[in-house]
Amino acid sequence: MTESIVLSIIKDAIQTAILVAAPILLVATLVGLIISIFQATTQIQEQTLTFVPKLLAVALMGLLMGSWMLHTVVSFTTRIFELMANMGG
Repeated sequence: MTESIVLSIIKDAIQTAILVAAPILLVATLVGLIISIFQATTQIQEQTLTFVPKLLAVALMGLLMGSWMLHTVVSFTTRIFELMANMGG
């Protein structure tokens, strides 16, 4: 296994992780920002107010994007196993 193959695998793993995590992280960040603006506007400083909407938004995003995320991770895993099989000889 050469250094370029290892770097390629690491790069592919990081890209896959970012690609899979991005939708949920973006939705959680956006919902948190919107609720923070709402709290600052209304001067409601309840810390637990952000928890339920974020949880619902993340769960909804997980339901909507779950199959795509699973397909992306399975595709990465398949590529890794194919690479391992080809290296064995």
